[in-house]
Amino acid sequence: MHALRPIRSFVLRAGRVTPAQERALSDQWPVFGIDAGDVPIDLNAAYARSPSNPAAARCLEIGFGTGEVIGALALANPHIDYLGIEVHRSGVGRLLLRAAEAKLANLRVICRDAVEVLEHSIADDSFDEVLVFFPDPWHKKRHRKRRLVDADFVALLAAKMTVGGILRLGTDWRDYAEQMLGVCNANRRLESLSPDATYVARPEFRPITRFEGRGARLGHGVWDLAYVKRA
Repeated sequence: MHALRPIRSFVLRAGRVTPAQERALSDQWPVFGIDAGDVPIDLNAAYARSPSNPAAARCLEIGFGTGEVIGALALANPHIDYLGIEVHRSGVGRLLLRAAEAKLANLRVICRDAVEVLEHSIADDSFDEVLVFFPDPWHKKRHRKRRLVDADFVALLAAKMTVGGILRLGTDWRDYAEQMLGVCNANRRLESLSPDATYVARPEFRPITRFEGRGARLGHGVWDLAYVKRA
């Protein structure tokens, strides 16, 4: 068990939830939301899995923003169960709107600090794939201690993945990419899917989000990493 980090990787923003998102948070939360507490979530029950409706592969996205990636993936892959964790209510509300419109039975959402959720609410060996795309880079040197992806966080992710499960990360900040590379390569449970243990090609399944598109227009590079969990 890892101790909760005293410095959070996010700052909650207030006053950005639209009326439509607020309605979704109220009306759609009972359908798609999970209230994570201090005991492991029964994921089979969360997705209404049973002997006649057996468990599917599971994918977790941490910090899904407005839900562009996880929403598109859940729509395209009804045979996979998706869980998204996002701390900002506006992004959660937007994804709930999309989930309701598309009737995404394979999507569930948690609105809470991902570290707390992983520590207390997710059993080990729960996910076949974990996505961490474009976490806040905290690019100022004095703020880098707030970055989400560090050695402890990567170890926590590895514990929650199945053997053979895939961890995918991406960032448009070069020095954060190097930090990710260092901590992931140092974790003995993870093996890089890059031939030279560096970066991999951009995954084809990831839609170009508004965030990523804006970065491309500004000339930002994007660095993708991928790892498999060893036995």
